[in-house]
Amino acid sequence: MSPVTILHIDDDSNDLVLFQHACQKAGVRCNLQNVEDGEHAISYLRGAEPFADRERYPVPALVLLDLKMPRIHGFEVLAWMRGNEQLRATPVVVLSSSNHEADVKRAYDLGANSYLVKPVAFDALVEIAKSINQFWLSLNVKNAP
Repeated sequence: MSPVTILHIDDDSNDLVLFQHACQKAGVRCNLQNVEDGEHAISYLRGAEPFADRERYPVPALVLLDLKMPRIHGFEVLAWMRGNEQLRATPVVVLSSSNHEADVKRAYDLGANSYLVKPVAFDALVEIAKSINQFWLSLNVKNAP
């Protein structure tokens, strides 16, 4: 069985690299796809160019979503996903530096499945990767397509 695909959407290249390393250190077996903004996220999820090759860019089993991004922000990506018949049941975990109550409420109101605040320490990020693997990729019962 091939590893599940996680789409990590974050405009900070350092956060993308750190999460890749955290997954490796946590022993998370996944196909981690990274895009740097909401426009690319929607293109990826739609299977539009340059992400049309679904062998190379599979539909994700889980989306990790930053909120604060240029052009199309995470809230808009989340709203778009929940309005899309094929993607509305895909689990979305918000992974944001914001712990503002209004952001948390808005994310849940738009259909986020979970909201996590990005930790400062790398070891805490490794624990988040382990938790995501344990719950979302192992224990959670997936919705049938």
